[in-house]
Amino acid sequence: MTAKLKTPLYQPPPAFDALWMPLIGRLLRWRWGRLTLQTPLLLIALLLIYDGFSGSPMASRNLATITPWVHFRGLAVLALLLVGNLFCMGCPFTIPRTLAKRLSIRGRRFPRVLRNKWIAIGTLFALFFFYEWLDMWASPALTAWVITAYFAASFVLEAAFTESAFCKYVCPLGSFNFTYSAVSPLQIQVKNSAICAACVGKECVNGSYSPQPVTLIDEIGIQGEPIKTHEHNSRGTPGCGTLLFAPQIQSNMDCTMCLDCARACPHDNIGLFGRGFGAELSRPKVWQNRYDISFLVIGLAWLGLVNAFGMVPPVYDLMQSLAAAFGLTALGLSDKLIEGVALLLIFMVGAGVIPLATTFAAAGLARMLTHTQKRDKLRVALASFAPIFVPIGLGFWIAHYGYHFLTGLWTIVPVFQEFLLNHRIGILGEPNWTLGGTPNLELIGALQAVAVVIGYAASLWLTQKIALRLYRRQMLAGFVVWALLLTVMLLAGLWLFSQPMEMRGVVIFD
Repeated sequence: MTAKLKTPLYQPPPAFDALWMPLIGRLLRWRWGRLTLQTPLLLIALLLIYDGFSGSPMASRNLATITPWVHFRGLAVLALLLVGNLFCMGCPFTIPRTLAKRLSIRGRRFPRVLRNKWIAIGTLFALFFFYEWLDMWASPALTAWVITAYFAASFVLEAAFTESAFCKYVCPLGSFNFTYSAVSPLQIQVKNSAICAACVGKECVNGSYSPQPVTLIDEIGIQGEPIKTHEHNSRGTPGCGTLLFAPQIQSNMDCTMCLDCARACPHDNIGLFGRGFGAELSRPKVWQNRYDISFLVIGLAWLGLVNAFGMVPPVYDLMQSLAAAFGLTALGLSDKLIEGVALLLIFMVGAGVIPLATTFAAAGLARMLTHTQKRDKLRVALASFAPIFVPIGLGFWIAHYGYHFLTGLWTIVPVFQEFLLNHRIGILGEPNWTLGGTPNLELIGALQAVAVVIGYAASLWLTQKIALRLYRRQMLAGFVVWALLLTVMLLAGLWLFSQPMEMRGVVIFD
């Protein structure tokens, strides 16, 4: 693929470049730097699959359920906040994908009609629904199957298509990370856009790998002779898997931060630059007013509420009421199937109907109050304010995943001790199950409330900034509409996280 340079280019101001940090920067720039991060995560994934299929069926005593559902998710949301899409950089699922890339013939691009986030929205909805309905957190074997399916899907899609279709269009974890890496203080940018304009190979997107050496001419002298060249060869680096052209990147959306673009660039013109927290959220049209990305962002915020609601006592009363109201019990269905139907209704309304109805209503009302119906289409009015759901959504997920992480913080130690003992490796001694004792729920509850309130405050700040840019003198009318919706979500979140929530993987011994 040959990238076409569009104007205007985004020219970043001089800033901190993480690729020139001592040791860490050298590791990230190194040809094998990504594989160095991927290898330990691959070994952990294989360990989880093995223990999931062969270890204890009790969730609180198996690495397959403790590690991803308790520890990984809590660390992931913190990493997204502080350093960005770190997991995708070291994602072990892309190792078989890269192998498939080497084995396959250069295939075709992903179908044009599917080059959007609708599949990802569906897989996110399905993952969270089946997580609740099938109690994935309580099933080591089912969790192991999910991890295995990730490897298989990545391999198959990469073998069939030229771009990283699994990462960009399908992967629910990747879509979650793309969305919330918008708040991180790091982003891929170029140092000098003029160099990119004159670049011959556009290696950031096309790569510098070639089975046979190929010489590219960068500059021709006055006598017609090449005076500056560079080479593509078997030691080269693939270009961007998600087909992002470095000088046009203004967002972390679709960026796996694999840094292949920086390694492939023959001009050393790409860096991992520092920026303000959530800087991209206030840039106009950074996501091109797309419905699919807007509903990905909005839906994830509401899924944060619905997913947590599935773990508090009121959900059981609601499911019983729904089963009775729709006559499910009279149909003679199994309890599990009745639970699934009731839960599906809750998810469809809470993460589908309510977000769609409220955001369209807010966008329409804001247009009417600011007298911008003729100037702005409904899609533009909605998409312009979609970024305000990122901070509050991240606050919900930090409160939710942080709860599980803090309540089960030390449980990984005795579970790993037991795993070693089961394989006659007693180097860490007998499992110390007292580490899974009763946590300080009052302190954790206070931290949850703080996370939600901070997310809400950041969303309000972003709302007034967007409203001022769009509506100028009428900004107050537009601001109030969206602020009211955010306030309703805040109150729902504070009530929700004040309820007693199910713990994950915690064994309490007296």
